[in-house]
Amino acid sequence: MIRILCVGKIKEKFFVDAINEYKKRLNKYTKIDIIEVKDEDYDIKKTLELESLSIEKYILPKSYIITLEIEGNELSSIELSNKINGIRNNYNDITFIIGGSYGLSDRIKQLSNYKLSFSKMTFPHQLFRIILLEQIYRSFKIINNETYHK
Repeated sequence: MIRILCVGKIKEKFFVDAINEYKKRLNKYTKIDIIEVKDEDYDIKKTLELESLSIEKYILPKSYIITLEIEGNELSSIELSNKINGIRNNYNDITFIIGGSYGLSDRIKQLSNYKLSFSKMTFPHQLFRIILLEQIYRSFKIINNETYHK
């Protein structure tokens, strides 16, 4: 099972449609669960603290945690597929965590088994959720030797 914990709700229909399309495609390979927690609007310290408390409620004790962080490791699509495949051999559950506009608190980062970065660039978290889902889908296509990846 793959879980995506993210701060904020998706409001735009075109983003929701893209997310639902990738969730539908991924159902062939794994159960996918997207959990949205409230994005807070205070100063940085208080916002990160409140969002951390919300995120922590949904972290399963035996899940492999991958935090999405600018300062994380950058992988190719093939390397990510190998990473996911290797994790699935040892864990029943992989949880990806996407922070809000201020990122993730140090406390959440410390819970991480692996810090992943898709780029040094900053992306809107609505769009990034789609990018992450697409890369997870691409990973399963690679793992199963199916055409899609180029």
